[in-house]
Amino acid sequence: MSKEFEGKKLLILGGNPETIPLVEIANSLGIKTIVSSARHTDPAKRAAWKAYDVDGMDVPGLVALSKEEQVDGVLVGVADILVPAYCKVCEALDLPCYATQEIVDIFAFKDVFKATCERYGVHGIPEFYLDAEMKREDLDRIIYPVMVKPVDNGGGVGMTVAYNEEELIAGVDLALRNSHKKRFIVEKYMQCDDMGMYYTFKDGYCSASCIYDRYTTDEQPGLSRVCLGGTYPSKHLDEYFERMHKNVVRMFREIGIENGVLMLSAFYENGEFYVYDTGFRLQGEAPHLLMKAIHGFDQREMLIRFALTGSEGNVDLKNDDDTRLRGKWAATLWFLLKHGKIAKIEGLEKLDEDERVVANVQRLHEGDTVVPEWIGNEKQVLTRLYLVCNSKVELAETLQYYINKVKVLDESGCNMLLKGFDVNQALELK
Repeated sequence: MSKEFEGKKLLILGGNPETIPLVEIANSLGIKTIVSSARHTDPAKRAAWKAYDVDGMDVPGLVALSKEEQVDGVLVGVADILVPAYCKVCEALDLPCYATQEIVDIFAFKDVFKATCERYGVHGIPEFYLDAEMKREDLDRIIYPVMVKPVDNGGGVGMTVAYNEEELIAGVDLALRNSHKKRFIVEKYMQCDDMGMYYTFKDGYCSASCIYDRYTTDEQPGLSRVCLGGTYPSKHLDEYFERMHKNVVRMFREIGIENGVLMLSAFYENGEFYVYDTGFRLQGEAPHLLMKAIHGFDQREMLIRFALTGSEGNVDLKNDDDTRLRGKWAATLWFLLKHGKIAKIEGLEKLDEDERVVANVQRLHEGDTVVPEWIGNEKQVLTRLYLVCNSKVELAETLQYYINKVKVLDESGCNMLLKGFDVNQALELK
C-alpha cells in the first residue's frame, strides 16, 4: 500500500498490547493514529500519534472526540467487548463499519451466538440451564465438571471450571462480576481437541484463511485453559470442510457479513465439532501475521483501508488465500507466566536472525509484575512467537528449540514459565 493515506486520521478503540501492531501498520502508511481507552497506561497508546483516555465503550465520548479531531475513520482494535461501541460510533459519524448492529447483536453475547449457530446446524457445547436464582432443581441436573462463563467477555476473563457445587456458585459470582449484562452460561467442560477457524470476508466473499489446532495448559486447575500455541493446518481440516464449513458459510452469508475478519473457536470430539467462541475483529493470537508471511496480503491493511474508504482494496481472496498454506507448516508459540515479578528473560534475543520466525508479539518485559488476577486469562502471556517452516518435521524441531531456549526468572531466580505443549504428540510425529 502506498502513502495514499498520508495525513488521514484514524481513531483506534482499545490500547492493549495486541493492538500495537495495528497502530504500527497504520503509522507506516502515513496515517495519524489516535488510540483511545480508559487506562492512561495502555501500551498501544505509546505507539500512536495521539492518545486519549476516553473509554472504548463510551460512545458519546468517542463521538465527541472524533468530531474534535475530525477523524477520517474509526477501527476497533483487538477487543471483542469494544465491537458494539465501534459499530455505534461509526453509525453516528456516518463512517465505514464492517459490522452492522444486527451482526453485533449476535456476536456480542455468547448465548445469542450459540442459539444462532444451532439454527444453522453449527453445534455449540452442551449446556446446563442455570440462572442467577440458582434453583435447587437446576443445580441438581448439572453434571460436573462444567465451565462457567460471562456471556460478554473473552480472553478467559471471568471464566472458571467447577468440579462441584461450591465451585460452581463461586464461578457464577465471578462470571456475573465480569459480565456487563450480568448474564452467564454453564457448559460441559470439554477435554478434547481444540481448534480455530479463521475467516476473511471481502465484498461478500467468504474465505477460510486457516484452520488450525490449538493447545492449552493443564497446569492451572479450576481456571480457563489458556492457550499455549497452535499448529497449522489442522489435522482435522478435511473433516471440518466435509462436516461443518458449508453450514458456517451459509450462516455468515445469511446474517449479512460482507467484510472483515472473524475467528471461530471449536472443540473436536468423537467426529463432531462444537463451536464455543467467536470474535469479529483481529485476534489477540494474530493468525493474520502468519497469513501475511505465507500469502502476502495483510488483514490489518485491509481493515485500515476499509475504515478510511469503505473498501478492503484489491486483494483477490479466491487466488491469494489458501487454507492449506501453499504446502507450508506454521505455528504460534505462547509463553505463559506464573505470578511474580519478571527479573530476567533469556532466549528472545536475535529473533530477526532466524528466518523461521516471522513475528514476535511481546506483552511483558523485565520489571513487569504478573498479578494473581491475570492467571487463567491471556494477560499472563509473556510473548507469542510466529513460525513458518517448509515441513512438519522442521516445524516440530523449531518449536522444541524455542520451548527449550526461552527462560524467565523472578527476583528469587525461580522459573516463571509454565511448561509448553507436547510438540511431537501435537503434530502426530510419535
